[in-house]
Amino acid sequence: MNWALIGASTIASENMIGAIRAQSGAQIGWVVSGSAEHAASYAEAHDIPRWTVDLAEALADPQVQAVYISSTNEKHHGQALAAIAAGKHVLCEKPMALSRSEAEEMIVAARDAGVVLAVNHHLRSSAAIRAIRRLLDDGALGQLRSMRIFHAVALPRHLYGWRLDQPAAGGGVIADITVHNADTARFLLQEDPQFVVAEKAMTGLGQGVEDSAMSVWTMPSGVMVYSHESFTHPFARSGLEIHGSEGSLYARGVMQEGPDGAIELVTAQGSQPVSYDWRGAYDAVVADFMQAAAEGRAPAASGVDGLRSLMVAEAVRRAAMTGKRQAPEYGDLT
Repeated sequence: MNWALIGASTIASENMIGAIRAQSGAQIGWVVSGSAEHAASYAEAHDIPRWTVDLAEALADPQVQAVYISSTNEKHHGQALAAIAAGKHVLCEKPMALSRSEAEEMIVAARDAGVVLAVNHHLRSSAAIRAIRRLLDDGALGQLRSMRIFHAVALPRHLYGWRLDQPAAGGGVIADITVHNADTARFLLQEDPQFVVAEKAMTGLGQGVEDSAMSVWTMPSGVMVYSHESFTHPFARSGLEIHGSEGSLYARGVMQEGPDGAIELVTAQGSQPVSYDWRGAYDAVVADFMQAAAEGRAPAASGVDGLRSLMVAEAVRRAAMTGKRQAPEYGDLT
């Protein structure tokens, strides 16, 4: 598969370029950026043969089969539609768009064009989250009662910028992290939040966007989910807990990429570690995406998954702004 990178981003350089090149037969032919100077230096630094500031130029290359979009959030919709119209498979960063209507348009366009649209919710492809999902599927915790996701960390300084001071670009911790937590909860519990209540905070780290949020989600099954995300917690550790009638599960360090996560299962028989074979989640995302394109099937995190996780995050934002319980507006696409 020959790829074009749409967005000369940090996540691409730190995670996705290596993940793409780790796949047999995969190569990166283009990088597209809004800045010619940045595109040229990025291409040189990462040994990408061609660069451009003109998206249409890269999409016109018949050798390009897929694009990875990691531009600022407000650009995802238009860039994805252009790539889909050119017949390219699309792996888009989260959040996939800024609204339900934009996300729906992307999903319908990909279906009509017969190309794969995937959203880079990489956590559902991580070995740790998959191990937790297997435990839940096996009924290890009995009847599930609650889930706590804590993803409050410190935003690395090299990621400061639009995430903290550009509301129109889709900045803020809700778009950046709540949407991840939503997808992880949806994947593990296999259901969508029905109602949410929330609070958010602006502590001064950025301008015009929230840097912390807490919310509680009611699931159709009755499970209650508590989600906490922040850019302002330099010494906090991420993780999740799931509690049921027959046991509890404690997972630390599983909400970020890396091999250092630990999972503990506690039941009436005592406490025991849960082992799993770590593999880079981004590698797994790209491998699955390429296989989905080859087989004509849905990817691990489809456009609909991206839409539904986005709608949970948007409901959290509305609930925090209004002080009232909100129902996510999922729409009718399945």
